[in-house]
Amino acid sequence: MSETIINLVHELRREAKITQEDLAEAVGVSRQTIIAIERGNYTPSILLALKIAQHFHQPLEKVFQLS
Repeated sequence: MSETIINLVHELRREAKITQEDLAEAVGVSRQTIIAIERGNYTPSILLALKIAQHFHQPLEKVFQLS
């Protein structure tokens, strides 16, 4: 059984009305990394995932979910 991780980063970012660049700067990565995460092409480290969830004041499990 192959599981994948889906995320709500794009949706949360749009709701917060911030750019990919703003989010990248806030969590200490490049804009390209945020693009890759939003497209599902990159699974962030647990540290980065926690930083992103914390930035949006959401539990990790709401932002990143197993599918």
